[in-house]
Amino acid sequence: MTVDDIGRVMAMEVRAYPFPWTAGIFSDCLRSGYACWLLEDERGLLGYGVLSVAAGEAHLLNLCIGPQSQGQGLGAYLLRKMVELARWHHAQRVFLEVRPSNPAALALYERAGFNEIGRRPNYYPARNGREDALVLALELLPDEAA
Repeated sequence: MTVDDIGRVMAMEVRAYPFPWTAGIFSDCLRSGYACWLLEDERGLLGYGVLSVAAGEAHLLNLCIGPQSQGQGLGAYLLRKMVELARWHHAQRVFLEVRPSNPAALALYERAGFNEIGRRPNYYPARNGREDALVLALELLPDEAA
């Protein structure tokens, strides 16, 4: 992802989420040197992921497959690629937050081996106030590191 891609990413972000990130958040992620990746094919942009890696830990900040491309295994594919990227950066574990009200995402992460390790109260904006976040982690075994 580059700054020039933010318009396309934002168009997908606002279709995919009731409380989308802003263009400024994506710009800040790029400026901070986070791994910001696009999933594209001949049809165009299918999804994107944002990963922060520091001090042996990775944090999956955003993983999105456009609504028109969901249900085709692309989320699992992109998640695997983001975990591979964390391994390449020698991360020992990957963290993420997910809404309890998003069962499809929660199932995706659990199928990939993520486990719930905590909860962040009132983390996300929601229609009726705030919603907790489930904190998930995936331990990356040393022999799996790149």
